[in-house]
Amino acid sequence: MTQPYTIGHYLVDRLAELGVRHVFGVPGDFNLMFLDRIVEHPGLAWVGNVNELNAGYAADGYARLNGIAALVTTFGVGELSAVNATAGSYAEHVPVVHICGAPTVDAQRARRSLHHSLGDGDFEHFLRIQREITCAQASLTPANATREIDRVLREVLEQRRPGYLLLPSDVAQVPSYPPAAPIPSPHDASSPGALAAFREAAAELLDGKRPTVLADLLVHRFRAVDALAKLLDAGELPHATLLWGKSLVNELDPNFLGIYIGANSEPHVRQSVEEAEALILAGVQFTDLISGFFTQRVEPAKTIDIAPHEATVAGELFAPLEMRDALDALTELISGRERPPVPQPEPAPAPAPPAAGDALTQASMWDLLADAVTPGNIVIAEAGTSFFGLATHPLPAGVTFIGQPLWASIGYTLPAALGAGLACPDRRVVLLIGDGSAQLTAQELSVIARHGLNPVIVVVDNDGYTVERAIHGADASYNDIDHWDYAKLLSAFEPAAEPLAFRVGTVGGLRAAIEEAGAAKDRLVLIEAEVAKMDMPPLLRKLGEHMSEANARK
Repeated sequence: MTQPYTIGHYLVDRLAELGVRHVFGVPGDFNLMFLDRIVEHPGLAWVGNVNELNAGYAADGYARLNGIAALVTTFGVGELSAVNATAGSYAEHVPVVHICGAPTVDAQRARRSLHHSLGDGDFEHFLRIQREITCAQASLTPANATREIDRVLREVLEQRRPGYLLLPSDVAQVPSYPPAAPIPSPHDASSPGALAAFREAAAELLDGKRPTVLADLLVHRFRAVDALAKLLDAGELPHATLLWGKSLVNELDPNFLGIYIGANSEPHVRQSVEEAEALILAGVQFTDLISGFFTQRVEPAKTIDIAPHEATVAGELFAPLEMRDALDALTELISGRERPPVPQPEPAPAPAPPAAGDALTQASMWDLLADAVTPGNIVIAEAGTSFFGLATHPLPAGVTFIGQPLWASIGYTLPAALGAGLACPDRRVVLLIGDGSAQLTAQELSVIARHGLNPVIVVVDNDGYTVERAIHGADASYNDIDHWDYAKLLSAFEPAAEPLAFRVGTVGGLRAAIEEAGAAKDRLVLIEAEVAKMDMPPLLRKLGEHMSEANARK
């Protein structure tokens, strides 16, 4: 007997249509029948995570590269475990569809005291929580399910933020019909009048001036990377990014200035941005950690600021105006102008290379790791020494750099590496993570091994929460952690190919481990790199001082 087409079938068909190929999550009794629809779908694979928080982090990493991801949890206990990850996706504009299996419609209407609930008969406690951290939500019923599924998915695509579907176990089994047409792509909402007025105002501001461009993360999130590239190429414009948008542009381009971090920038980067004749901001959102604690100096009178759905020129607002349309208009204005060369700073004298027997330091470690990154790598750096240690090193074209400097939830990157590896199986993930962060989510190593992924994982073993030591309590016991032998962790799992594990404390040891990792392209590699407890990247030390001052300020 042929199984009837159901609402569960409809939802998985929509996910596959949007490009989802893997679904992250943890089974629970309220979502099990929907999980049957996932595992039987020819275009979907169930990943199966160790816990819901890790599943949410993994979905986030997947969506950053795939364009969208799906997460499935059970009601109450499961969805609340994933709230931290969902909030991070919301803060950082990552489109994840969270599907939560719920008790039956009849059980909810009868207000029964069910497991995984608070026992008070109110089944919308957690839906109300989700409203604060998702861009769209729906409690599905037989009557509204297909319509509401499409509405939430459209909002996720347009806003580039998480959405939430509460799917009662019986609703998933209700007969339905396949989608009649694809979900429409996000439409261009630009007003022709706003675009024309923006072009006129921008032409007046740019007249006779060569602008500098400062670009950041939202260009990527709202799919305007190619439009930005055309603008930069049209005028061979000097340009920089913030830490959040690292790898958005080719960092080896002669017109690339470097990373702008407000007062913590390299002098030539700061001067070029802050003293530019005209400044174009593209997809920029200044946050504390990426702006050097709001030390940026941007003069509105000479600035064109392009946001996802609006733009300003010298403080005058033009909306609705999509980012791509605004960038294309600027490209037209810039094209054909003279292109004087961008002045390059005098290169600093290269320090003498450390000897192979020298103890590993933060400086030598990040120099070695940056040099080892190759085009095609996906580099994922944990908040703390890893992110701020590598972020100022130029990376080759074709590398994708992922961090989480706004939400900055430690432990995020290890499960995110799982998601990134599944999203791009033809690219190798390089995960850089501190020892304290690794201990939060180390369980997901087993899922990475089970799926036969081949990341290179560098655990920075510096005996605790060094990022917190930089802020306060350098010698406080609360910044200490138990020491693990990270290289031995992999022996607890059963990967498809035997992993490689190294424990290194010298420059030569790390160099040799990197060479072996590069040769073992199909194997999971873990390198435990030991550095001194209070050794930290200069940028992190500066930001730690700013954070300490900000937290103590009355």
